[in-house]
Amino acid sequence: MGKGPGLYTEIGKKARDLLYKDYQTDQKFTLTTSSPTGVAITSAGTKKGDLFLADVNTQLKSRNVTTDIKVDTSSNLFTTITVDEPAPGLKAIFGFRVPDQRSGKIELQYLHEYAGISSSIGLTANPIVNFSGVLGTNVLALGTDISFDTKTGNFTKCNAGFSFTNADLIASLALYVGDSVNASYYHIVNLSTNTVVGAEVTHSFSTNVNTITVGTQHALDPSTTIKARVNNAGKASALIQHEWRPKSLFTISGEVDTKSIDKSPKVGLALALKP
Repeated sequence: MGKGPGLYTEIGKKARDLLYKDYQTDQKFTLTTSSPTGVAITSAGTKKGDLFLADVNTQLKSRNVTTDIKVDTSSNLFTTITVDEPAPGLKAIFGFRVPDQRSGKIELQYLHEYAGISSSIGLTANPIVNFSGVLGTNVLALGTDISFDTKTGNFTKCNAGFSFTNADLIASLALYVGDSVNASYYHIVNLSTNTVVGAEVTHSFSTNVNTITVGTQHALDPSTTIKARVNNAGKASALIQHEWRPKSLFTISGEVDTKSIDKSPKVGLALALKP
């Protein structure tokens, strides 16, 4: 466990990654190349049914400044400039998208032994201001995440979260005011085989519907990991991921609706290459 409570986005992240990360029903190919000067180029293509989406991302690193420039098939240009440690514990992020002139945003993140703060503001005449803060330690953390629309004078988001962490267990609770409440659980069963179990329960206030998802993962060997999950709607998914060389991954995933066995299962493939 690291020092400090971290940022608000880290509350429940371990459980979310276990239950949702790397699962897909599309075909995706990613190739990353890098140079000794700190320039990395990533090309990605995703086939969703009959639709093919692609993008190219160029990353340049110079001391503590990282610049990411991405172009997609819709001719959108995304630029993000990140400055690490302009002051102890501080990170500054500036991002914008072309041709959307209203997409500019500045974000500041600050990490302390007992706090994690993130604040962002849009670069428009009437911006949306976002603030999230977490107080506590690497064991207990309590935080909030709010957004305020200066044009309408209303809060567009008001959330709160709590997490408890020890050596092999992470439990979290998140309240999305006016929308839902979410509880998650992440437990390391065997560290040597990376065997983990987890669960997530979400209650929607508007529909009065509960969604329960449970999942697990296990490392067959140092290079191969299997994962599986199922929810109370009858959707069951599984994947196997093999790292055939450092940071080069091949993933096969599938999903089946156990309440409609007559439907064909969905299968996804992902290949990420980093020479």
